[in-house]
Amino acid sequence: MSKGLIFSGQGAQKVGMGKSLFEGSATAKAIYEQADAVLGWDEPLSKICFEGPEETLTETRVCQPALYVMGYAIARILEEQGKLDGLSLAAGLSLGELTALAVAESFSFEDGLRVVAERGRLMQEACDASDGAMASMIGGSVEAVKELCATHDVDMANLNCPGQIVISGESAKVAQAVTAAKEAGGFRMVVPLKVAGAYHSRLMQPAKEQFEQFLSTVDIKEPKLTVLSNTTGKAVKTPDEIRTALSKQVVASVLWEDCLREMLALGVTELYECGPGAALAGMAKRTDRALQVTSIAEFSDLS
Repeated sequence: MSKGLIFSGQGAQKVGMGKSLFEGSATAKAIYEQADAVLGWDEPLSKICFEGPEETLTETRVCQPALYVMGYAIARILEEQGKLDGLSLAAGLSLGELTALAVAESFSFEDGLRVVAERGRLMQEACDASDGAMASMIGGSVEAVKELCATHDVDMANLNCPGQIVISGESAKVAQAVTAAKEAGGFRMVVPLKVAGAYHSRLMQPAKEQFEQFLSTVDIKEPKLTVLSNTTGKAVKTPDEIRTALSKQVVASVLWEDCLREMLALGVTELYECGPGAALAGMAKRTDRALQVTSIAEFSDLS
């Protein structure tokens, strides 16, 4: 049975994330210290992760590196413990895709961290320059959400699993779409999300263009594991494919359900979720119960 690693995306972060890993593992401690040195922030990333405040950790420019470092540290500890025999695949939700690529050695941990930090910075700028919002549409069909998006001029940001789709766009238009969805019925829940902007929508286009330029300067290699792209649900292999997928991903829909189904098609059913919470495990369960996910967020989860 092949194994896979899946990595958390933005929104999973919480104050205290990674602290037990740092305290319990010399490997994780070294990774966090290396990250602090690479970033060179006045307030170290590790301190923000472990102590907050939540407002700072939630900032796009901060939470993306925070999730990257934590996910990478968990993968390295699993490897150290001999739990990754048979590992053949890595994937991640949005930002998590970059963690997957680092673990698959498409780029070094340090280069990957610089890429993630730049991605977060550019997306933060795009958020600050626009008035964006997102909302989760629970229990409706893809067709119903597509129609809603077309009517109200917003984008489908995430197709996470059956019955869980996120829309994204200008705040006023998202609000109109939410009202229309509630009035029309057909959804179990319609929930506006507490986010800083309209991720995976056309409002991120300025970030996408600058990120594309930045990626052209990064040394990227063919991954040593199968890595699935959020933009297609299929594997990316060459450096050019990876650059294209990563830049496109900033504005494109996250096809996470397609990624999960591709794992099944490839015979990968034993997964480790690396990051805070267990949201990815829930999505996997709602997609196909053949996917068995072990969620790891604390050092005690690794025993």
